[in-house]
Amino acid sequence: MTASLRFALRDRRVLAGGAILGAFALAGLLAPWIVPHDPLAQPDILRTRFLAPLAAGPDGAVRWLGTDQLGRDLLSRLAYGARISLAVGVLAAVLAAVIGTAIGAFAALFRGAVERVLMAATDAALALPRLVLLLALVALLSPSAPLVVLVLALTGWMPVARLARAEVLGVLGRPYADAARAAGSSPVRLLVRHLLPNALTPVIVATALGVGNAITLEAGLAFLGLGIPAPTPSWGNMIASGRDALVQAPWIATFPGLAVALAVVGCNLVGDGIRDAMDPTAR
Repeated sequence: MTASLRFALRDRRVLAGGAILGAFALAGLLAPWIVPHDPLAQPDILRTRFLAPLAAGPDGAVRWLGTDQLGRDLLSRLAYGARISLAVGVLAAVLAAVIGTAIGAFAALFRGAVERVLMAATDAALALPRLVLLLALVALLSPSAPLVVLVLALTGWMPVARLARAEVLGVLGRPYADAARAAGSSPVRLLVRHLLPNALTPVIVATALGVGNAITLEAGLAFLGLGIPAPTPSWGNMIASGRDALVQAPWIATFPGLAVALAVVGCNLVGDGIRDAMDPTAR
């Protein structure tokens, strides 16, 4: 694993994707100190609304990315929105990976009736269209950041469960797993100490790719009015707020849309690089 990590850190895709995601994460963390304006402030709406990028406001300050229909500074909202969008993406992907790995690993380890029940539940959940399920769950409850994370995780763990089950089954057939069982290891100890550490490579890759998918889904929910509620800025609700002004002020939706696209590209680059680094045949 250590050698694979060193190999991954030398991969140009991992470096490029990490740089993109790191820049967004740093902007979100340092937003209170680096952005020029309050992301929720609406000063003199009639004079500050729809200012174009690089235009100066009534106070003489340059609005680097312009303002929206309420006169709010887009650069400030983009930086604060990175906090929400990245946090939702990472937390949802990690939670989905934890749930899926636990279900898949226990199904592979205990076999029999346990495996049949867990895999039947997984297949049943996979049969439901994810977008429809997302819309139904969020529409029935009051939208919030924790709810969006939970809903994305509960509708995204199934592919990870199937992947984890296949990997654990493969590891179970190796000699060191047989030796651990012969030495008297309990099923839980066998799973934690021997199986999972050697079966997590594809799960890690799937989680990295899942972050980008979760960011896109959060943006889609927000665009439909079912994501992070306004006025809290997220990239998704920023895109939604600009859809009615695409002709008059296209920058309102363009900049957060580019941020979503770049974040997804960064996640895909990191995931592809990690996958190849942990696959000895690809080196």
